[in-house]
Amino acid sequence: MPSSRRPTYAPPKRNASPAAAPASSAKTEPRPSGTADSPAGGDVITASRSVPDQAVHKPAKAGKPSGATVLAFPEPKGRRRRKKVLIAAGTVLALVVGLLAAAIYSPVLALQTISVTGTRFVTPAQVQTALEPLRGKPLPQIADDDVRGLLGSLVQIKSVSVEARPPSTLAVAVHERVPVALVKQGEQYQLVDVDGVQLATTDDPATASLPVIDGGAGAIGQDLFRATAAVLGALPADVLAKLSNASAQSVDAVELKLVDGQTIVWGNASEKELKAKVLAALLKAPADPKNPVRVYDVSVPRHPVTR
Repeated sequence: MPSSRRPTYAPPKRNASPAAAPASSAKTEPRPSGTADSPAGGDVITASRSVPDQAVHKPAKAGKPSGATVLAFPEPKGRRRRKKVLIAAGTVLALVVGLLAAAIYSPVLALQTISVTGTRFVTPAQVQTALEPLRGKPLPQIADDDVRGLLGSLVQIKSVSVEARPPSTLAVAVHERVPVALVKQGEQYQLVDVDGVQLATTDDPATASLPVIDGGAGAIGQDLFRATAAVLGALPADVLAKLSNASAQSVDAVELKLVDGQTIVWGNASEKELKAKVLAALLKAPADPKNPVRVYDVSVPRHPVTR
């Protein structure tokens, strides 16, 4: 017949080993009747739970202490100063670049007027016509080489100087080739420079006040012509104006004739600057009516001879 007694639950003893009772296990142990720990003839049910070691030995998570203070150190002065300098320099550079771009491409500085000076064998209109492709182009975009390239067809021009005059004017100073002699071509005379470039023509050689190179136009570019032209190019303008003609039997035997009929023995083209100075000094010396000079020999300029 079932017992009418209620079970009694007793907690495990404190000195009990964890191994004696598995975690979360319940065990019913029969007890002998009549023992002191339980009522006679009753069953005792015990229950125990083991605590994991991790829960016992796991350290508490360290937290931020309450009331902690964080110190903020200021940026060094040198670094702040460099940063300000870099920012200022970048701003200035951006402004300069912007201004340059505006100046280079601005239509306000477009070329409208071309001023020409220094012409003798060419006219200002010829120069302006040659530079017409530049009209309307901003002045900062016009380079000296652009002007020289457009004027290359005008052989009389040796070099040019270019100056931009804002807002819309380009000043061009022309440096023409200097004629040193006349070369007869049919009934006319061609003015040529030391390189044999033909600059102009004239019907009357007296209007040019230049010596005539013997040999005609066929001599231009030949060795004798170059030797003679180099000598004439070294003479000052006042001496050049006193010459009537120039000739050369060889590159080492250049001779000049004065309008007075006197002869100048020049020799070769070496030391031409010194020879020109000696000749100018001899021509300025007072003439002796009793012993007129017919020949000036400056072929050895340090020992000139007159006879």
